[in-house]
Amino acid sequence: MRTYGEGCPAAHALDLVGERWSLLIVRELLLGPKRFTDLRAGLPAASANVLSLRLRELEAAGVVGKRRLPPPAASKVYELTEWGRELEGAIVLLLRWGARSAAIPFDAPMSADAVILSMRSLFSPQSAQGFDAAFELWVGDRPFIAEVIDAQLVLAPGRPEHPHAVIRTDAETLKRLTLGGRSLDVSMHAGRVTVQGDQAMAERFLGMFRLPEPAAASASAGAV
Repeated sequence: MRTYGEGCPAAHALDLVGERWSLLIVRELLLGPKRFTDLRAGLPAASANVLSLRLRELEAAGVVGKRRLPPPAASKVYELTEWGRELEGAIVLLLRWGARSAAIPFDAPMSADAVILSMRSLFSPQSAQGFDAAFELWVGDRPFIAEVIDAQLVLAPGRPEHPHAVIRTDAETLKRLTLGGRSLDVSMHAGRVTVQGDQAMAERFLGMFRLPEPAAASASAGAV
């Protein structure tokens, strides 16, 4: 493994998770364990060989572990260790920081996990004042609990007991609805999303996410 050769904790952290794809593997595991095929689906631009290498490195570093699920699944899954899960704060900060770039390639694909974590990071409490509700949010074949309580967002894998609405869509459409300002009516008319239950509440919920203002260019940029 390459190293910066420094005693600085930040440099050592980059020794452990700074290689290409490493932090994105962490991102893909923050919402729960995954099989190798699931990781490949979430990171399609990473080759199988590179993904295997990064997983071995993260496992050796104590960031990722693997185990076999009991029958009938009997599949091997990768998951973050307790220490590895502490990287969530760093991922959230990177999401918020990167969202301020004026050059972000918003048209490029995002995995379902990346969209869900972006929603967690870019939720606007101000827009949720006086609004308490629960939604069953399906992204493809994966259900998520989406609850707004006292202007705070809970967004995690699972299904709520008594949702006000059930929203079904795909990752790309969800990205457009929450971070791209796409109309719910337009997406429903196009067959990209369905809502069972209170559509008005679902529409308000999907509007509670905001991309921040782009970072201003430095006044000294380009100065000689």
